[in-house]
Amino acid sequence: MVDDQGTAHAFWLRAPGRGEIRPVTLPRPGRGDVVVRTVRSGVSRGTETLVFRGGVPPDQYAAMRAPFQEGDFPGPVKYGYLSVGAVEQGPAELRGRTVFCLYPHQTAYVVPSSAVSIVPEDVPPSRAVLAGTVETAINALWDAAPLVGDRVTVVGAGMVGCCVARLLSRIPAVQVTLVDVDAGRAGVAAALGADFALPPGAEDGRDLVVHTSATSAGLQLSLDLLAPEGTVIDLSWYGDAEVSLSLGGAFHVGRLGIRSSQVGTVSPARSGRRTTAERMALALDLLRDPAFDALVTEQSQFQELPEVMARLAAGSLPALCHTITYGEG
Repeated sequence: MVDDQGTAHAFWLRAPGRGEIRPVTLPRPGRGDVVVRTVRSGVSRGTETLVFRGGVPPDQYAAMRAPFQEGDFPGPVKYGYLSVGAVEQGPAELRGRTVFCLYPHQTAYVVPSSAVSIVPEDVPPSRAVLAGTVETAINALWDAAPLVGDRVTVVGAGMVGCCVARLLSRIPAVQVTLVDVDAGRAGVAAALGADFALPPGAEDGRDLVVHTSATSAGLQLSLDLLAPEGTVIDLSWYGDAEVSLSLGGAFHVGRLGIRSSQVGTVSPARSGRRTTAERMALALDLLRDPAFDALVTEQSQFQELPEVMARLAAGSLPALCHTITYGEG
């Protein structure tokens, strides 16, 4: 058990490119709080490596704050939001339950009970860390509103793109193709029920394209693949990177569209009828699907996180969802 004098450990970005493990004194739990002992956390590779290298633009410091972030960009900052753990103290209906929380990488923490979501018993912790990513994919499809029989391409086979592809594959008669520059992602696409193509071989005339690669080339390809009057839903967050597009071709003639989608608020298509808690509960329910295990490709121990984040940011550690395991203490 963790008492009000309990000590935990957390991963902090001391400065861009330099991470460290720091001791944390846990606060006294209040009425309605829960004490969670972390079992597994996930690295949201695109966003967290961008944060790690100091790529958050100053005008986005406030917008990019995570729910339980401490410190400020570019550092020191405690950042992350894919945590699964066991409730050790709290309301009776939560004690002993496995829960998901949008919390940074930390061995234990105290949060309001409303901040955790119960993980279904048939969803293992290693898969449950994807809840925040599946939630993003749900919001994107609420924004995109794909129709039965649509021809859809997802450009970028990272965590978000793969989750979007899996949800699309479950819609009747939707033809979904996952496009990536890495031919090694073909096996993941197959496990998710999607076709795969390298950019030169991607089929055009698509009703909808979902872009997740966070590159100018990926966004340009997404536009080039659209049928007339089609739309690109862009989930990428580019940070401080410049984006260039060529709009002199079919963009105007074809009445093509680009719409952004982000998970910070519920999609306008459902905001009047769904709460963020309901959206998260849906994400966890969808994770009963074992196909999502194809995204969990690597794992490391918590104490290795400073080195792991540096390698992920440098691109020397290939992984889709890199998960972090936690021992006692």
